[in-house]
Amino acid sequence: MVHEIITTLSPADVLGRAKAFFAERIPHHSAYPEHEGPGFLTLRGQGGEEIALAAFDADGRTRVRASTLFFDQAVGRFLSTLPGKTRVA
Repeated sequence: MVHEIITTLSPADVLGRAKAFFAERIPHHSAYPEHEGPGFLTLRGQGGEEIALAAFDADGRTRVRASTLFFDQAVGRFLSTLPGKTRVA
């Protein structure tokens, strides 16, 4: 499933928060960085499942896209913690 929001955080802040959130906040379904660069992060978790995140500037705010098969609930929880967010239809 693909999740998409817009937030007031910078792309670097979003990706930093994602690394901490998926390593610390959900102990039974932890996921750790596998690949990262400016604007993207791939996390690998239980059974090799993947979370792919992209964060990029969009008209002075940051657009965040997250894709996963197994971690839908955890991704939704993470995105709900970001400040000043709006869902993208």
